[in-house]
Amino acid sequence: MSTKIYIYCLFDADDTFYGVYSSLSSVYRDALKIANQGSSPVMIKSGDEWKKPSLTTLRNVLYGKCDVVVLLHGGGRHGAKILKTKLKE
Repeated sequence: MSTKIYIYCLFDADDTFYGVYSSLSSVYRDALKIANQGSSPVMIKSGDEWKKPSLTTLRNVLYGKCDVVVLLHGGGRHGAKILKTKLKE
């Protein structure tokens, strides 16, 4: 039996790597800081759908999924990407 350990990788809009997180709330906080530098309100994009950002929304978007990317966009070139994946043995 293997343990599922999920990690979250954070990138900016230019694909600059910011870090690896084990906590969804921590990666969400830092992603908001990166995305909130634009002139527009920050929105979460998952698939073709845009939603208002909240930790609950992000949790619901990522629930039960793996190897998925969620974009937080704040207008212009300001944005952050969160990649959810799992550690492999």
